[in-house]
Amino acid sequence: MDHQHTPLDRYAERLRRLPPSCGPVRLVAVDGHAGSGKSTFAGRLARALGGAPVLHLDDLASHDALFDWTGRLRAQVLEPLSHGEAARYETYDWHTRRFDGIRTLEPADVVLVEGVGAGRRAVRPFLAELLWMDLPREAAWERGRARDGAAQREFWDGWIPAEREHFAQDPSRPFAKKLVRERPEGYEMREGPAGNTQTRHSVTHREGPPAVR
Repeated sequence: MDHQHTPLDRYAERLRRLPPSCGPVRLVAVDGHAGSGKSTFAGRLARALGGAPVLHLDDLASHDALFDWTGRLRAQVLEPLSHGEAARYETYDWHTRRFDGIRTLEPADVVLVEGVGAGRRAVRPFLAELLWMDLPREAAWERGRARDGAAQREFWDGWIPAEREHFAQDPSRPFAKKLVRERPEGYEMREGPAGNTQTRHSVTHREGPPAVR
């Protein structure tokens, strides 16, 4: 199949036609439970968009503030982008447990933001579209634990109750325009709770089984 005519490319083209949502930027969020494959899917979508910038919320969160990153996101990313300016944001190192870097995010036609809580209440007014990785939480968490191994067992023991509490208070899935499911041959996308129809279509790739982050 010609890469330029894959379903993922057609979806990417549809995103480019959406009205800007954050200044000149169409901000598209990829949300879902930890271990559900958000980073991998966001990377594939970014490539379909011709190299769209991707903001990983892992860079803004920290051990002491797993979900208390909204202020940094608004001040360091959303406000500059809303004025058509480059965003410069501090990045957290999960090994040294401190913010020790600065990254620049240039405004683009489409910018992706991926991470648990990317579709939270405070962010949704800036979004052109919200996608949800539709993997049940227990399956996602099991996959995440297996990925990270014994070294991260203590982290996961603290993460899971924090994620439960976050989504209980501020759910994202009800506001998703698209639900994304991994399949052996690629991805399936269908209309989410905020969509208008129940039409389904598959999004496939040719890069082998997707890795999970």
